[in-house]
Amino acid sequence: MNPFYTDYSEYLGGIFPGVKVQKISVDAGRSCPNRDGTIGRGGCIYCDNRSFTPGYCSGSNDGILSQIAKGKGFFARKYPEMKYLVYFQSYTFTHGASTAEAAEMVRTAIGTENTVGIIIGTRPDCVPDEMLGMLAGFNREKPVFIEFGAESSCDATLGRINRGHTWADTTDAVRRASSLGIRCGLHLIAGLPGETLADAIETVKKSGELPIDSIKLHQLQIIKGTELWRQWKDGAADIRIPSLEEYVDFCAEAVDAVPRHIAIERFLSQAPPDMVEAPCWRLKNYQFTDILMKRLKEHRSY
Repeated sequence: MNPFYTDYSEYLGGIFPGVKVQKISVDAGRSCPNRDGTIGRGGCIYCDNRSFTPGYCSGSNDGILSQIAKGKGFFARKYPEMKYLVYFQSYTFTHGASTAEAAEMVRTAIGTENTVGIIIGTRPDCVPDEMLGMLAGFNREKPVFIEFGAESSCDATLGRINRGHTWADTTDAVRRASSLGIRCGLHLIAGLPGETLADAIETVKKSGELPIDSIKLHQLQIIKGTELWRQWKDGAADIRIPSLEEYVDFCAEAVDAVPRHIAIERFLSQAPPDMVEAPCWRLKNYQFTDILMKRLKEHRSY
């Protein structure tokens, strides 16, 4: 057991005792409402979906079953007894299709061999009651998790990064999903334009007051070719990338702010190095966690 916070492996171990579980990302060929014209164009200013999509996940050019098979083949070489969570990660899974179409994809994924649950990646403004009711039905068969891209609790920031939703949308979506027994997680980004790391801590604290099960933190990355990259290159005054030391301090404070019953899934995002303009830390998740754990031990000792 981690002495400082509930990590994701401990969290999953409580749901799937004695089982090693791995996420498999799947691209269902969706878009996002701030990308396809539903509420806007261009998407989030920092986003390039290729920066976090695994190589075995080939989107709408390859079917769901084929992607799942490739993902399982990728991990099974090292861990033959592995069980899997199929993660509909790319873009917004619950946008751009009917509830019936989404249900068919979930049904296909959840029925594959050694799949023990489903993770839905989506936005808080894209989960109508009908969609949540469908997911709650599958949750009675196998665990269903929803990961909401919340990013910040500050509406001015959400407008600045072209999210197209509000913090009120996040709180509403989490409460409705949680009331149906669906496990909920939030994605949060530290270092967004116009925000200090103290502002990001406030978002962490507000998130901890919601009925969520997990938080996924990561640093803002400037991905080459994005709108954020163009603004940064043009010298936008409100874009400041924290140093590694500052970010470690932020994560240490975030650990103190997150209640123990909420798991912290990760602290770092790892886009391919050739896509990242800044920050250039070149750290793996486990390397960053080692640095953070050392800082936490020093802090507690002091």
